[in-house]
Amino acid sequence: MKGKCLCGNVKFEIEEEIRNLYQCHCSLCRKATGAAANAATFVRATAFRWVSGESDIRSYSKPSGFRSDFCSVCGSPVPNSLKDSGMVWVPAGLLDEPVASKVSVHLYTKSAATWEQESTECVRLDGGPESLESLNKLL
Repeated sequence: MKGKCLCGNVKFEIEEEIRNLYQCHCSLCRKATGAAANAATFVRATAFRWVSGESDIRSYSKPSGFRSDFCSVCGSPVPNSLKDSGMVWVPAGLLDEPVASKVSVHLYTKSAATWEQESTECVRLDGGPESLESLNKLL
């Protein structure tokens, strides 16, 4: 399986099956991704290989130990090794090939953003709106 960041500078390969995905809804993951949750998986470090762009990776760490690695060119979150675990955290959105797995665990749901809760009235579109004006007419 192959993956890359938004600009394509940081590329990697994984030589094992992706079995599970998780979504973390904690406030730190929301801030690091700008989204309601991060979707990711863990792979064995021995099955992970950088292809290119490793020198473009920057890292931010909080005193608590939370760490966020990202591409210095496009800002995409990128894989990082988990301390002494022999595992690599991989953002699912970077994977080029379809992942046969599905999200199997939601973490920190008590910390989830209040706006994340879906309602039955939520508009769902198969694609993007023709314009912001047309989107506002749907609401």
